[in-house]
Amino acid sequence: MFKRIIKNSIFVRHTAFVPAYKAPVQEDFDKLREFLIKNKQLLILTGAGISTESGIPDYRSEEVGLYARSNHKPIQYQEFVKYPRVRQRYWARNFVGWPRFSAVKPNATHHVIRDLEKIGKVSSVVTQNVDRLHHKAGSENVIELHGTGYIVKCLNCPYEIDRFKLQDILMKNNPGMKSSFDMIRPDGDVELSKEQVENFRTPLCPECEGPLKPDIVFFGDNVPKQRVEQVRNEVSCSDAVFVLGSSLTVYSSYRIILQAKEEGKEVAILNIGPTRADDLADLKVSTKCGDILVDICKTIM
Repeated sequence: MFKRIIKNSIFVRHTAFVPAYKAPVQEDFDKLREFLIKNKQLLILTGAGISTESGIPDYRSEEVGLYARSNHKPIQYQEFVKYPRVRQRYWARNFVGWPRFSAVKPNATHHVIRDLEKIGKVSSVVTQNVDRLHHKAGSENVIELHGTGYIVKCLNCPYEIDRFKLQDILMKNNPGMKSSFDMIRPDGDVELSKEQVENFRTPLCPECEGPLKPDIVFFGDNVPKQRVEQVRNEVSCSDAVFVLGSSLTVYSSYRIILQAKEEGKEVAILNIGPTRADDLADLKVSTKCGDILVDICKTIM
C-alpha cells in the first residue's frame, strides 16, 4: 500500500529548486507500480528534475528554473570555442562554483534507481545530467548523454584532466579569487563581478596550450555519434523506457522516446509538468519523483 494515500490531489508549493507540483495519489502509485513490475529490463532516462531535489536548479521549471529566476542563458558551444573572453568568464565562474557543485550528494531518487539496478530491474541509466550523482549513488551502467563536468579536455589535442586536479591548478594560478554567491547553476558555475572575471587566469592545455573545455555537450554542440549509437543499442535491449525528471525538450533525449515507440516499447514518464513526449507516453504521472518512487520500490524489492 502507498503509505501516503491521498484521495484528492493536493497542490504542493515549490521549495528551493523544486517547482510546485501535485502530490501523488493512489492511482499514480498503482499504475507506476504495475509498470515497474511487468517490465523486467528498464532503460531509465533522467533529467535535471531529479537533481533539483539535491539542490541543483534546472533551466526550465516554472518559477524556480534558472530561466525564471534570472536572465542567464547557458553557454553556447560556438561562443566558447571562438572567444577567449567567453572561456575566461566560464572558467572563472566554474572555478568558484566547483567546490559546492562537486559536494552535492545524491537524493532518494538516485538511490532508488541504484536499488532497482541491483535487483536486475534496470538495464541502463541514460542521464542528461552532468553532475555524476548517479555514480555517487552507486549506479554502474550509466551513460552520460551530455557528458560530465568531472572531466576536462583540450579542444586541440588528446589531453584530458580530472576536474579536481584542474581545480588545484586553478587555485595556484588564481590565489586571490574569492566570491560570495547565492545560486549555483546546472553546469556548476556561478555569478561573478566583471572585475573578478577579467582578472581570472584561464586554464590552458599543458601539452599544446590549446583551450580547455569540460567534457559537456554545450548548447549548439552535438552528442558524439558513438554515444548516440550506444544509447540506441541500450534502448533496443530494454523492455521499456522510464523517464524521470525530464521535460524531453532537447532532441537528444526526445529521440530516445521516438525510437522506443518505433520498436513498440512502453514508455512511462514521471515528471513535474508537461513534457515534449506526453502524447507518446503510455503512462504519465506529474509529481515529484522522490515522493512516490521510494514507496513503490519498497513494495517490489
